[in-house]
Amino acid sequence: MSLTDKVSGTAKEAEGKLTGDKSREAEGKLEKAKGEAKDAAEHVKDAAGNLVDRARDEVDKHRGAQDAAGADRR
Repeated sequence: MSLTDKVSGTAKEAEGKLTGDKSREAEGKLEKAKGEAKDAAEHVKDAAGNLVDRARDEVDKHRGAQDAAGADRR
């Protein structure tokens, strides 16, 4: 989970700064960045899903208009 990664990363980064452990600080920064990347990926996934839904709605609307026009011609 991205929130867990961000919180854990922040804690490790702070611990590293407090103790002077550059390795622990870097580990925390990496973990925090991993959480942020997961968040960004989730936003992209949601946006792509929304675009697909909107495209389907437009296709359905277009098909409905065609069906209605065809019924008028009969």
